[in-house]
Amino acid sequence: MASLMENLIEVLNNESTEYDKLLALSQKKTPIIVSGNLENLEKITDDEQMVVSRIANLDKIREEVTADIANVLNKDVNTLKLSNLIEMLSGRPAEQKALAAAHDKLQAVVRDLKRINEQNEELLKNALEMVEFEMALVQATKSAPETANYNRGAYNAGDIMGVNQGFDTRQ
Repeated sequence: MASLMENLIEVLNNESTEYDKLLALSQKKTPIIVSGNLENLEKITDDEQMVVSRIANLDKIREEVTADIANVLNKDVNTLKLSNLIEMLSGRPAEQKALAAAHDKLQAVVRDLKRINEQNEELLKNALEMVEFEMALVQATKSAPETANYNRGAYNAGDIMGVNQGFDTRQ
């Protein structure tokens, strides 16, 4: 049981380290979103995907270790939570303290990551709204009303107002 707890603590600490990396990348992403630098945004997103992949692998290992602990304790793995494990370790204060510290650290970094991601999401929504506004503005100028000039065959020969028909090099 002691080695299983050590494994769990190690996995939680490794997950926390990876989440710290993800948090740093998210913080670097904020000014990139504001500046609209798509090349750097793509690079950061690729780096994030690599970190997320490592977190997924660690999460799978954590689930396996937790299942082993639940099996040893004869508990249901679906109802066994870290807070319950921390309480169960009251007879082993060193392991209890280490597990509680790993749990608290992981919770704190995930909370910070969530806050930064919500901020970045809002910035991206604002940027998208600005792009949509600019596209609507461009479309509006292209669909400006035509002048009511007709030729001899009663066909409309009017020009679209507000749109240059070409580039005059003589000016």
